[in-house]
Amino acid sequence: MRFLNQPVTDLTYSDVFLVPSRSTVTSRLHVDLSSGDGTGTTIPLVVANMTAVSGKRMAETVARRGGMAVLPQDVPVEVLRQVVEWVKMRDALFETPLLMSPENTVLDATHLMDKRSHGAVVVVAGNSFAGVVRGSDCAGVDRFSSLAAVMRANALTLDAAPFDAIRALADAGELDFAAAKARTDAALRAAFAVLDAAGTDYAPVLRGREVVGVLTRAGALRSTIYQPALDADGRLRVGAALGINGDVAAKGAALLDCGVDALVVDTAHGHQEGMVQALRAVRTLSPGVPVAAGNVVSADGVRELVAAGADIIKVGVGPGAMCTTRMMTAVGRPQFSAVLECSTAAAGLGAHVWADGGVRYPRDVALALAAGASQVMIGSWFAGTYESPGDLHLDADGRRYKESFGMASARAVQNRTLGEAAFERARKGLFEEGISTSKMYLDPARPGVEDLLDMITSGLRSSLSYAGAASLAEFRERALVGVQSAAGYEEGRPLPQGW
Repeated sequence: MRFLNQPVTDLTYSDVFLVPSRSTVTSRLHVDLSSGDGTGTTIPLVVANMTAVSGKRMAETVARRGGMAVLPQDVPVEVLRQVVEWVKMRDALFETPLLMSPENTVLDATHLMDKRSHGAVVVVAGNSFAGVVRGSDCAGVDRFSSLAAVMRANALTLDAAPFDAIRALADAGELDFAAAKARTDAALRAAFAVLDAAGTDYAPVLRGREVVGVLTRAGALRSTIYQPALDADGRLRVGAALGINGDVAAKGAALLDCGVDALVVDTAHGHQEGMVQALRAVRTLSPGVPVAAGNVVSADGVRELVAAGADIIKVGVGPGAMCTTRMMTAVGRPQFSAVLECSTAAAGLGAHVWADGGVRYPRDVALALAAGASQVMIGSWFAGTYESPGDLHLDADGRRYKESFGMASARAVQNRTLGEAAFERARKGLFEEGISTSKMYLDPARPGVEDLLDMITSGLRSSLSYAGAASLAEFRERALVGVQSAAGYEEGRPLPQGW
């Protein structure tokens, strides 16, 4: 990356812009978004380890599209084990169905539908497909009616056999990756044509009468564009976080035993002795997976954490939407400059950085990657989606939202200290550097995390093509960044309709 005009102060994402360069990239689909930092992701997006954001549905969905979620450190190890096992058992191509029995009620179904963006449940009798219930089927009927009374038994289904045949050939070594991808894409096109001809956007996928997944029109399209983030056994990837207090080695060993694909040693102030000792403890385990640590905002912090054993450094203090650190303490640094300095230091040591926080638009993701980040960590932006862990609420105007909160807030601290004495918990609760409750509204046009991934990655792909880069490594090399005024930033914002 190089500057068009040299800055005289630290910069936020809003302070800078990308200049187009001569390009031989003919299509934004012809760029490689793989991170290259050892995590195995095929898009450079990591879901932050926030309790209100990262859970099993989020982890599964994001990994299927090539990213990775990091599970929060506050979750008990046995629960984490169950979540990791559940994510690893999900299909890498088909979406996970919401399964219910004919005896369940309409009320049961309407509560469950909000957990997935496809807005339907599959009714099974034993292990056999019985029917489909959509949201429209539940309108105007008694909420205690059985699903057997409202389900569509003749709903369209798709056969898993064509996909199973391709997987079998690939597993036997008779198809290389390119050939398997081409055949899978052809099968997805055929499935899309069936859905389109039937005038539906959803169908269960059956192996015999067993429901093995669901496929939507959007899902079929996405699966021809994205590549899932898979481990060596072909299972979806997921990471997990741990703190720097307590028996770090024991916690790290337990997480590795769960089968996580990345460890994130996490604390608000990463450039401290406690972090150094925690990293050394993790390194004694010979983890065999990438170890990320943070957060820091300076080259000195990067060098010390890499020396202590970190492969990836998390960069960012104060830019997050739920964070009040800068206003409370004056501590932090404008994020673009922090990422640029830290990534330069990391690259010299053979390490990588994740830009953690501060992104509001796809442009910010592109700028973080241009500054040298291998991936961008996103939290609050993904909180207002179907896949985040919280319950869906309606405000007085009927708008749907989920609650979010910062991981340094009093609410998070209270959850994190459940095992401590009441006095100690109350005293720690006095020190708050985050918002304890915030309404994150679902965007009616993009209510699912996949919708947001589409928006972010389409913008990012275009950014690479404008820079003439076919990969993220080329993007970091070729990006030309300019410094702009507040008026320059405002000029780039679209005007409302009817202006």
